[in-house]
Amino acid sequence: MRTVTCIEDLRQTARRKVPRAFFDYAEAGSYSEATLRANREDLERIKLRQRVLVDVSQRDLATTIMGEKVSLPLALAPIGLCGMQHGDGEILACRAAQAAGIPFTLSTMSVCSIEDVAQAVDKPFWFQLYVMKDRGFIRALIERAAAAKCSALVLTVDLQVLGQRHCDIRNGMTVPPEIKLANLIDIATKPAWALSALHVNSLAQWTASQFDPALNWKDVEWIRSLWPGKLILKGILDVEDARIAAKIGAGALVVSNHGGRQLDGAPSSISALPKVVEAVGDVIEVMFDGGIRSGQDVVRALACGARACMIGRSYIYGLGAGGEAGVTAAIDILARELDVTMALCGVKSVRDIDGSVIAQG
Repeated sequence: MRTVTCIEDLRQTARRKVPRAFFDYAEAGSYSEATLRANREDLERIKLRQRVLVDVSQRDLATTIMGEKVSLPLALAPIGLCGMQHGDGEILACRAAQAAGIPFTLSTMSVCSIEDVAQAVDKPFWFQLYVMKDRGFIRALIERAAAAKCSALVLTVDLQVLGQRHCDIRNGMTVPPEIKLANLIDIATKPAWALSALHVNSLAQWTASQFDPALNWKDVEWIRSLWPGKLILKGILDVEDARIAAKIGAGALVVSNHGGRQLDGAPSSISALPKVVEAVGDVIEVMFDGGIRSGQDVVRALACGARACMIGRSYIYGLGAGGEAGVTAAIDILARELDVTMALCGVKSVRDIDGSVIAQG
């Protein structure tokens, strides 16, 4: 990790270390990947306003998310099957996040169970919920998350049906999985990965038919009635949906297009963010997810109104590259870049970042 300078370095290392099928699973978007590309391109199009001769000798990266103190305006997003990137991936990522003072979100589709993670870490973490057709199963998941003292429930609302990712089909990463000779040969050439991930169970228990296309706002109200803690709705792009979310009792929403993995042709997350913030930002906290690869990107999202950012692929690359140390490296990279960018924009605190840091014209 000593020679790693940026998230792209972690990505390239993960590409070498992680079997192709599992690297592609984390990397790919749906269909033509137009929305996946737009997430990055639209972020990069935002230019920052350089300021000079401002005393920035004392800088503060800390803030709060729904009243919870965090050292950085970041949270690790829910990523399915972290254990396919590195053995015990969810536990290692959670430890790195907690050591850095930011939230970790455990996915419903994790390899490690809620109880496994809770037993292995010192502090509460967030739990992400997918709603399946079996409502008894969902009730039990919520109860397990509460018993594990998860500090927030992140309800993903943009996966009623599964967007097709072409490379997953080609690689046999279907649900249930198709074992292909090429995958086995690739895994055999990466013994370090194989040793770390030997305990990974089959994906067969997660069938595409479990996702419920009938999911609606009444189900969100039902979940709200069951969950005693903070509720975050992830997957909001539309202003009308944001207004409904703000009225339903959620503590925060996440502007997200599922990392370009669902509706291809949807707008980039960053292009949707300002409209959502304008519509509901005074009544509900708005977070951002979609394409963060640098501290400059974090500044861009905060300048467009986000309270904090979720990062997904950035830390997954770190996990694949070096386990817990790799996730720590990813967080540290973003923190350093955020700190330097703030200084060069003449900003002393992340809480002071607003539209004034965006260059006009």
